[in-house]
Amino acid sequence: MKTAALYIRVSTDEQVEYSPDAQKKALFDYAKRNRILVPSEYIFVDEGISGRKAEKRPAFMEMVRLAKKKPKPFDIILVHKFDRFSRSREDSVIYKSLLRKDCGIKVVSITEQLEDDKFSIILESMLEAMAEYYSLNLADEVKKGMTEKAKRGGLQTSASYGYEVKEQGTLTVVEHEAKIVRYIFDQYLNHDESFYRITKRVNEMGALTKKNKSFDNRGIEYILRNPVYIGKLRWTPTGRFKRDFDSEEIMIADGKHEPIVSVDVFEAVQEKIRTRKKIYKPKQRPIDECKHWLSGLVRCSSCSSTLVYTATKAPSFQCRGYAGGRCKVSHSITVKKIERAILSEFSKFISGKETKSYNIRTTSSVDLEIEALVKQLDKIYTKLERAKEAFLAGIDTLMEYKSNKELLQQEESSLRARIDELKSKEDKCNMDAFRERINVVYDMLVNDNVPMIEKQKSIRSIVSEIRFNKTNDTLELDYYL
Repeated sequence: MKTAALYIRVSTDEQVEYSPDAQKKALFDYAKRNRILVPSEYIFVDEGISGRKAEKRPAFMEMVRLAKKKPKPFDIILVHKFDRFSRSREDSVIYKSLLRKDCGIKVVSITEQLEDDKFSIILESMLEAMAEYYSLNLADEVKKGMTEKAKRGGLQTSASYGYEVKEQGTLTVVEHEAKIVRYIFDQYLNHDESFYRITKRVNEMGALTKKNKSFDNRGIEYILRNPVYIGKLRWTPTGRFKRDFDSEEIMIADGKHEPIVSVDVFEAVQEKIRTRKKIYKPKQRPIDECKHWLSGLVRCSSCSSTLVYTATKAPSFQCRGYAGGRCKVSHSITVKKIERAILSEFSKFISGKETKSYNIRTTSSVDLEIEALVKQLDKIYTKLERAKEAFLAGIDTLMEYKSNKELLQQEESSLRARIDELKSKEDKCNMDAFRERINVVYDMLVNDNVPMIEKQKSIRSIVSEIRFNKTNDTLELDYYL
């Protein structure tokens, strides 16, 4: 007597005839008629799960894991229909081949009887292709409906912090949470606080997220960049939000709820975030944790690691890589010496006697526009490659390919012309105004009454990086304009 495993899968949107109980009854009836033994431990059920991806079906993956054991625990796997096993042809081919060749186990559909001949292989492939087409078409129709709902300002996500969902799917302000939201915006915009400092203060106030957890830096940034607080709704048709807040895939529509902050405040915060992103590198230590106003700015010329501050009798900086054994060149320098060198460099710049030991780049709106245009260029290159692939695959004719290529190349030329125009504006920078900014920073750095954190902020407003070359005993500064 053969031994079988039963695999049962049902999606959330499927009818009663595909319910787990209905499938199980039909499978047991088939096993009984064909004298097949079905042990209870070999019944695998995935409920409310799509058949598109095997790795997201825990019962399916457990069944495959058991099937690989020696000796094999069962001879066949019974399914109600082949689309219960998988709605992805790729997964279906891979796992059926693995089970048949490596494990000696066959997958049998009790409602789609196939013989063991070459015509059955074609028929099985057709059934699988039809199931995959149905799955993809259903996903497209659902996405179309959700897209239309998003355009109308319909809510499709859970309530953001500061709101709750009331009847008819509308957002209502939760006042005690809204106060925290306003506090976060105020601290960032008007008190020049970092994500880190705001996180600490909000947690000290005892506030908790919607999941009853403490806030973190990412959560604070998410709140500050969420247009829901100005009465908008944000939705990503792909269903994947990768914290790319400027992605062209994101849809933003007018909502039907009360705003918590004004549009002016929100836009000012976005501009401030963009500027800070240019100045502070990702995962950099929070500014108020730095021990010196040069902490995090000075880098080793040999390995590019930052120089870390050491508070000894004679405070100094040393390459983090060298201290950890990764860099072969010591870049030790006393705090007094490097401070004196930096201040001397600033003094020369202010007087117009600057050396060639510096680079300048902008953080203005021009710089941001150039960055956005470069991203658009990358997308043009991707579209050109796809157009070529479509022609080579026989999807597009030669005329269609040429037409698409010409349009994309025209767009590319237009973008390049605009980038060149903006770069020419960058070259005409106002050095006198910049020298005045350096002068202000210089005055703050030499003033013993200015707190360390303010000195840090001031130098970071004009300097992005300092490279120290121990061998040549030189410093190279990258300035912001």
